[in-house]
Amino acid sequence: MRRVVVIAVAGASLAGCSSFSLDSFKSAPPTVQLQLDSIPSGADAKTSVGPGCTTPCSVAVPAVDSGFTVTYTMNKFLPVTVPVQVINLPGDFSTPASTTIDPNPVVAELKPAGPPPKPVRKRPRKPKQPKPAAAAPAESPFPPPPPPAAR
Repeated sequence: MRRVVVIAVAGASLAGCSSFSLDSFKSAPPTVQLQLDSIPSGADAKTSVGPGCTTPCSVAVPAVDSGFTVTYTMNKFLPVTVPVQVINLPGDFSTPASTTIDPNPVVAELKPAGPPPKPVRKRPRKPKQPKPAAAAPAESPFPPPPPPAAR
């Protein structure tokens, strides 16, 4: 009788467990080795599915059905993002199923960022000094000459 009670209690606890799911029986996606390289070498490469390294290098990535991207970054260079496709080939009776990555190796050429823009120096302007007023012609103590006579 004791065994029946223990089994019943264990069964009731599993039935009431909200975390029990059939998802736990699914296998994780297979991992695939991915070669990463850059021109110039020494860039930081990071995949959108997690792993990353400094080029040239190799990482194991999960072969997700939707594909992923690899982003390369390096000081004084513009970042580059490369899309990667995952190709699942189903197997048949004579060949096993396989997963490939395209492209593999993933290579990116980083372009120099270029020199930073030079700051524009503005020269301080000298304040404009007002021009001296034109002096009025001084009046002559002599009377103006008479107009020429008509001949």
